[in-house]
Amino acid sequence: MKKFPYALKALPDVLASKWEDPTFISYRDAFPESATSSPEAFEAHVKDLTERDVKIAYLKNLQGYLWENGYQTHVYSTPIYPDVLTALEGWHSSPTSDNGNDTSKEIAIYSSGSIFAQKLLFQHIKDPSSPNDPKAVFDRRDIIKAWFDTTNAGLKQEASSYEKIAAELSRDPKEILFLSDNVNEVRAATKAGMKAALVDRPGNAPLSDAERDEFEVVGSFEQIEL
Repeated sequence: MKKFPYALKALPDVLASKWEDPTFISYRDAFPESATSSPEAFEAHVKDLTERDVKIAYLKNLQGYLWENGYQTHVYSTPIYPDVLTALEGWHSSPTSDNGNDTSKEIAIYSSGSIFAQKLLFQHIKDPSSPNDPKAVFDRRDIIKAWFDTTNAGLKQEASSYEKIAAELSRDPKEILFLSDNVNEVRAATKAGMKAALVDRPGNAPLSDAERDEFEVVGSFEQIEL
């Protein structure tokens, strides 16, 4: 789900129209002083951070601000793999088992993107049955129990972040399955005691033979058994 190009495309118009707007100033002033000397310096700094994939809170918050405008004007919606949506909805609404136990699963999101941006994403999911209608979106924030980012959990490549998430969810780490396309994140989650699997999609960084031997690898959420 590549929203970074949209955010970069929208940025020049926002800087031209909202540089001194009260709704934008808090996002602007969260950046280093050297980047806030002018709209041009600001844009150059944002592009540099984005190209280097720097995961820092003030950039993620700005991206959320830019995406919100795109979502509200229907310029942008959230494309999602059909198998992911089917799996999430199925885990959320699993029926009660024969012995009376509730088999539904608690779903939490942990992303380097801000919680604000995460909620926007799930609020504006593109309806795959109406690909040509920009207003055909639906809101599935209801299936998410908890939201985590680098501000309330910590950095994604540190085991302590996953330990904190488990504590916040009141779960033993071994009860939690963590999914990511990032080897270092999966390694950190495993170190914290969680179950974890690498999601290998087209366009992701190629995995080495050693990494495929080290981790469980899935190409679709249909392969995941809980």
